[in-house]
Amino acid sequence: MKGFLYFLLLFNIAATALSCTSHAEKTRETRVRNGLASSGDFRFRTLAPTEQQYYAQAAKDFYESHLARTGFNGAILVAKNGEVVFEDYRGIADFKKLTPITPATPFHLASISKTFTGMEILRLWEQGRLTLNDSLQQYFPQLPYHGINIRMLLDHRSGLPNYLYFLDSAWDKKKKATNEDVLNYMIVHQPRADAPPDRVYHYCNTNYMLLALIVEKITHQPFPQFMKDSVFTPLGMNNTFVFSIKDTLSYVPTYAGNRPYPMDHTDCTYGDKNVYSTVRDLLQWDKALYQHTFVSKTALDSAFTPHSNERQSMHNYGLAWHLYFNNGDTLIYHNGKWHGSNTAFQRFVQDTATIIVLGNKLNREIYHSKDMGVIFTGHKDTTELKE
Repeated sequence: MKGFLYFLLLFNIAATALSCTSHAEKTRETRVRNGLASSGDFRFRTLAPTEQQYYAQAAKDFYESHLARTGFNGAILVAKNGEVVFEDYRGIADFKKLTPITPATPFHLASISKTFTGMEILRLWEQGRLTLNDSLQQYFPQLPYHGINIRMLLDHRSGLPNYLYFLDSAWDKKKKATNEDVLNYMIVHQPRADAPPDRVYHYCNTNYMLLALIVEKITHQPFPQFMKDSVFTPLGMNNTFVFSIKDTLSYVPTYAGNRPYPMDHTDCTYGDKNVYSTVRDLLQWDKALYQHTFVSKTALDSAFTPHSNERQSMHNYGLAWHLYFNNGDTLIYHNGKWHGSNTAFQRFVQDTATIIVLGNKLNREIYHSKDMGVIFTGHKDTTELKE
């Protein structure tokens, strides 16, 4: 709101028209869960027409003068108080068929997928079906990495090796690996850990690949089907799905310039990536988080708390979310990159504003969409975020 008032004043001056835990731990978690709200307890303030007009024009102007000039091929949506103030769909969805990008075109979210995996884990925790102190061995008895619990997977403090790297040097590239394949490889070959458990923050895709397997073990359903039935459909995310090995025949490549990325041996693992969605569906996800209809405010407060504090920084990581703190503004976000996909999901929580950008043709300018936040916060900030 402070950004709006600031710019509205300027616009008026210019005469414009726009304005496995212990018993004690389990007991504590039970007490917390019993106190959780069972329904939404947050309400958006409806934008006044002048606000809607201001934000729409400001977002359009910023987009046209920045991202749209870089050969952007994708979709963008900007929301304030849960309302769409600007959206645009530009370019080609399938370069073979030359189908245009529309509001219903799903994009590979890359690491934004981690937010769904992580929040589903927190929901299972709220339901009493797991605890965050459960060890890996509770779900994978043969996995030879000890002292690691679910919380360390969520906040990237497990120290586990990244499967994208160890498979790259030792896997048959003609074979598409599944989550179970990666798990079995780790059991048999025991690739060296990158750090002792809970020693340092170390971003690692293996963490969320394992979390998806934990969801499967608890729910007794394949992760893609469970997420569709229990997350995407109830939230009205009708163009969202998890890509898996059964979907390989419908794979649509992403691009670097005019060069398509073919499928590789790690394209069928999920949990860390492989959610496909649209900007409008992601707005439904954003609103469910604000309104606490998916997980409670208590759970989200934990997710949005810095978990790695070895050194002071404006940047941190909570549970499934990157965190950025600057001048009293908190940005809760996740970006993603996979092959030619660049994605940004950025939530300016003090201003209840959200910027969502999805692209299928390599364009690093997408990560600078955060700079558009000036229209909400009232101050320019060009600090680079984690990709």
